[in-house]
Amino acid sequence: MIKTCFENVKTKTPLVHNITNYVTVNDVANVLLACGGSPIMADDIDDVEDITGICGGLNINIGTLNKNTIPSMLAAGKKANELGHAILLDPVGAGASRLRTETALMLLNEIKFDVIRGNISEIKTLAFGSGSTKGVDADVADAVTEDTLDQAVDFVKKLAGKLGCIIAVTGAIDLVADADICYVIRNGRPEMGKITGTGCQLSGLMTAYLTANQDDKLEAAATAVILMGVAGEVGYANMEPTDGNATYRNRIIDAIYNMDADKLCSMAKCEIR
Repeated sequence: MIKTCFENVKTKTPLVHNITNYVTVNDVANVLLACGGSPIMADDIDDVEDITGICGGLNINIGTLNKNTIPSMLAAGKKANELGHAILLDPVGAGASRLRTETALMLLNEIKFDVIRGNISEIKTLAFGSGSTKGVDADVADAVTEDTLDQAVDFVKKLAGKLGCIIAVTGAIDLVADADICYVIRNGRPEMGKITGTGCQLSGLMTAYLTANQDDKLEAAATAVILMGVAGEVGYANMEPTDGNATYRNRIIDAIYNMDADKLCSMAKCEIR
């Protein structure tokens, strides 16, 4: 699974349209290039349908949401649905404000997404219509731990079935599930939380994997999560004593660029439930 999904991205060079947040837009573009994909960033209402038309995947991220881009997200999403393209929603900060929560729920109602990727607080907000997200970070009370894992797996499977899409919950333990199967992934480093936008980078990366593996979207989404986590481990192992979080960000991107399928497979920490 991992090797095939990885190699498909390298050989197909998926072109991904990103309507993403301006805090991390450059890092998202560089991660897409590093993994073997190709990024386009466009969010003007007069531009997005044409750009979606030439791409194979669409990544919608509400991290720096504003009322000018909401119609663009809708237009791009509906165009992507019409064309049968892979679409991902990253509901950054859903639960932190009414605008973010209502926009995420509206997008879910209007667009058919292949994957929703977020932290557990954001995903619970979409499930229940409200939440207590602390900014863009998961509420500690919601954290997926070994003690709450069985309950969390059951929750994401049920939500995936209800929404008819893949749910990817990322945190200390990552869960990637459809209604029947959940991949439990334990790759990554806690220090990744000290870098702005590793989640945004993963959403771009995952969209590339979905686009290049249209027949195996659950496996593609899980492979993207594994790749990001392994890159975090490799990047941290390459840190020098004077390096900080800015260097760590670059080392993660470099690790993705230099990754090979055999190394990724050997380092994967994944089980199926």
